[in-house]
Amino acid sequence: MYRIIISSFIVLFATLNLVAQNQKVKNDVAFNNPTPRYHDIATYKLFPTENLWTFIKLNTRNGKMWQVQYDIEGDNRGETFLNIRPLVKEENEVNGRFTLYSTQNFYTFILLDQLSGKMWQVQWSQEFENRLTLPIN
Repeated sequence: MYRIIISSFIVLFATLNLVAQNQKVKNDVAFNNPTPRYHDIATYKLFPTENLWTFIKLNTRNGKMWQVQYDIEGDNRGETFLNIRPLVKEENEVNGRFTLYSTQNFYTFILLDQLSGKMWQVQWSQEFENRLTLPIN
């Protein structure tokens, strides 16, 4: 009888010890080695286009956008606006609020306000008169 009681305590103690060690490992991973999620908090993000030399820079707080062009051999580098007006009031700006989605069209993206659900059609172009940002809904 004495052996059964001692054995039961040993098994119980070993089980509790393993559970505590497992919980400590989880806590160490969660608090000491957090995975940074900079993509969720970034104010600015670059979105590639199908054009090798062109990106769209988005201010994720307010929906402002610029067309960015780079060049490795010449002087065709630069940045020009696609949408210079903020799409929300300053007090409603939040990092990560806006994001861009590519479409099947080479020049067209959909801008989504992830908080309100509003959308805009965004078109980039080398020619100024062909650039636009139009509300969808």
